[in-house]
Amino acid sequence: MRVAPFKAIAYASAQAGPRLIVLGAVHGNETCGTQAIGRVIEQIDSGQLPLVRGAVTFVPITNPLAYAERRRAGDRNLNRKLGPTDAPREFEDHVANWLCPLLAQHEVLLDLHSFQSPGLPFVLVGPPDNDGPLEPFAQAAREEALALRLGVQRAVDGWLGTYAAGVARRQALYSARPAAPLDLDPRYGIGTTEYMRSKGGCALTLECGQHDDPQAPAVGVQAIVNTLAHLQLIDAPDPPPATHIEGLHLSEVVDKLHTGDVFVRAWKSFDRITSGEPVAQRHDGTPVLAPFDGCIVFPNPAAEPGNEWFYFAQPHPRLRR
Repeated sequence: MRVAPFKAIAYASAQAGPRLIVLGAVHGNETCGTQAIGRVIEQIDSGQLPLVRGAVTFVPITNPLAYAERRRAGDRNLNRKLGPTDAPREFEDHVANWLCPLLAQHEVLLDLHSFQSPGLPFVLVGPPDNDGPLEPFAQAAREEALALRLGVQRAVDGWLGTYAAGVARRQALYSARPAAPLDLDPRYGIGTTEYMRSKGGCALTLECGQHDDPQAPAVGVQAIVNTLAHLQLIDAPDPPPATHIEGLHLSEVVDKLHTGDVFVRAWKSFDRITSGEPVAQRHDGTPVLAPFDGCIVFPNPAAEPGNEWFYFAQPHPRLRR
């Protein structure tokens, strides 16, 4: 199969201002971002949405191999262990070697995604300001201000900390097995937004809706335009912040370990759960129980063994309004 070359469309104003980058199709079967970017580019090119300061770069198809095959990944998940390498082996290594320097040239990232199960759009934000070893950060206020203006009613944090805990659990389970089926690299949770923050920028992942939701591209368009307005890259009023938003904190990731692992019912993202409630069952009959009152996030019945299956999240006051 012939794979399209890496492609970025860049616009720059004569006036100084923030540098924004917008990504679509980091996962090849998540095409709403590609469609949304295409619609916004048409508006810029037609003069309906003139850039008055700063710069914006659009990457409609970040992973062209996965996109061409209409799959989540080409050789592997681009949004895990993201970083440049001197010895690329998988296609996503070549993507990373092109993409990471591009990200580092910008200040703000908006990464557009979609999800498997039915549900409402939401935004994933980074950690609070901290100087810890996992994900030191000093731009939480800037990130939160943008998150409140994307047009969604739910915000989720805790991604990298949750993944680090999951990796530690995997290391304990598989330390005696040289051919461990799960990824034990502590960088496994690093994707586009985490990489962007590590280079001094701020970044948001917007989950625009279910993969095939016809409204998902419109959610992406609104988010891009609102971001351009909030950063004052276009001559438009700053969108008002959301008056109501649900704040949630990812607390635990559960991996699928066997093809016989099954959900007890067809869960949707953000379905409510109560402590001790059966959520899934392992192939040997062992139940997977909810550890607390909260909700389930990203349930993926099609997950392959050795990959994340679903997440548990708790209410969190950080962005709640």
